[in-house]
Amino acid sequence: MCGIVGFIGNNDSKEILLKGLEKLEYRGYDSAGIAVMNEDGVQVFKEKGRIADLRSIVEEDVLANTGIGHTRWATHGVPSTVNAHPHQSKTSRYTLVHNGVIENYDLLKREYLQDVALESDTDTEIIVQLIDLFAKEGLSTEEAFRKTLGLLKGSYAIALLDEENKETIFVAKNKSPLLVGLGEDFNVVASDAMAMLQVTNQYVELMDKEIVIVQKDQVTIQNMNGETISRDPYTAELDASDIEKGTYPHYMLKEIDEQPLVTRKIIQAYQNDSGKLTIDEEIISAVNESDRIYIVAAGTSYHAGLVGKQFIEKLAKIPVEVHIASEFGYNMPILSEKPLFIFISQSGETADSRAVLVNVTKLGYKTLTVTNVPGSTLSREADYTLLLHAGPEIAVASTKAYTAQLAVLAILAEVAGASKGFKHEFDLVQELGIVANGMEVLCNAKEEFEDIARSFLSTTRNAFFIGRGIDYYVGLEGSLKLKEISYIQAEGFAGGELKHGTIALIENGTPIIALATQESVNLSIRGNVKEVVARGANPCIISMKGLEMDGDTFIIPEVHELLTPLISVIPLQLIAYYAALHRDCDVDKPRNLAKSVTVE
Repeated sequence: MCGIVGFIGNNDSKEILLKGLEKLEYRGYDSAGIAVMNEDGVQVFKEKGRIADLRSIVEEDVLANTGIGHTRWATHGVPSTVNAHPHQSKTSRYTLVHNGVIENYDLLKREYLQDVALESDTDTEIIVQLIDLFAKEGLSTEEAFRKTLGLLKGSYAIALLDEENKETIFVAKNKSPLLVGLGEDFNVVASDAMAMLQVTNQYVELMDKEIVIVQKDQVTIQNMNGETISRDPYTAELDASDIEKGTYPHYMLKEIDEQPLVTRKIIQAYQNDSGKLTIDEEIISAVNESDRIYIVAAGTSYHAGLVGKQFIEKLAKIPVEVHIASEFGYNMPILSEKPLFIFISQSGETADSRAVLVNVTKLGYKTLTVTNVPGSTLSREADYTLLLHAGPEIAVASTKAYTAQLAVLAILAEVAGASKGFKHEFDLVQELGIVANGMEVLCNAKEEFEDIARSFLSTTRNAFFIGRGIDYYVGLEGSLKLKEISYIQAEGFAGGELKHGTIALIENGTPIIALATQESVNLSIRGNVKEVVARGANPCIISMKGLEMDGDTFIIPEVHELLTPLISVIPLQLIAYYAALHRDCDVDKPRNLAKSVTVE
């Protein structure tokens, strides 16, 4: 998602911006930059790498009371100094930072900027060059800014400096988060309040398609028609974003939206200083010395284990079995000679899993816990722990913990495989970055998923999820999300299994949600869809770009085929959320359920 900071006031902005970017580094660290403006003009400092790399090139003797900054996760263009933000117009009058993805940037480039030689490969540079172009045609900066925003399709959070208007930062957002912080004789801009808590805890949240004129002693919010909007600030408490809903109506929706950030945070947590994925050598030795891995989990974590099995077997070449904890504890299978047990638990307190851990520890087997909670029981009692770094998950229906589990398991499999010399055709860091971007696109498509929920699930009493291969496992998770918060009876099946009995339940209008993200079984799952349609089913097909066909309901962004579960689950999470919302269910606290299952 990247991160934005801005400051305008009487103090030197340089250190405030750098400290703010350090707080936002979890959002991206491919490159970073700041632009500071004083009476001499605008000076830009940017560098590939981390904020520490940027800090090392910023000139200490530069004093400026206005500035903007950015830490980047590359979307358009490779990580480089040239592609780093801020970007400047050809005249150097305008300087801009941007979060989000401009979907029509190529069209805008062809239509308006054919005569402009762009310096970067980013979609962001298109924005600043358009503003400059319209200003040259006689528009004021505010008019040129507004006109440019009207042309953009996609998501954006923008902060803009005008060298000819040194008293203002121009700000706007659409689908990407951005706040304005209020101070005495200064104001700030930030993607996250945490970035600027060093100077203020008073924030005004911006809404989509709003334009904000930020000056040191005044903040003016306008809609796209230029009408002024009044909005009271709120007080941001330290780490409040972890435990409060903020402006979200439900924790579940907030936690769904946090998944791109969590994915990026996980990559950062499991990278060394050179950008290479790394996991404690003892853990990797335990993985590679095992002759079979037994994943033990429950509920959503069990579904994550099914996907994790694919990661480990394909990337590390180690056979894996996945077991439901409550069954394994009372019906332990014949074990291999040198097993490793992996326990997956969001809370680290799952009683059924702990019962298994106690038993296998007595037998002398090595154990690894994958959890979101350091110091939890499963973490303390296992030999090793891998943390999810997802932050507190409050809603009973797990969302961000599930995708965090998948990301950590993928990294574990990749590092284990690489340590044995297995070479893969992809860079997992890069591919997980693409996944995070795809997650963001899907989180910004809430209206479409609400429409799907309304169309397919408003009155139904049951629903079926089907898929083949890895899509089947995601379908299991999708059906769990739907049933646990909307109380619709939902089941997930391997596509080919429907005709072995379950197809008898298909009636006119029965919703069938089918996933089609795997090329090898794309035609097969579509054949299964035709079978149920012939019996009256109402099909909702969610496919991946590149595999789509006419009539598909929604097309998710293309990611590496092995990693599709990290993004194909998001439509299912949001569809479940809106189905529950439309039925007036308690989304965060569904009946008969608790967040942490601490009894067997």
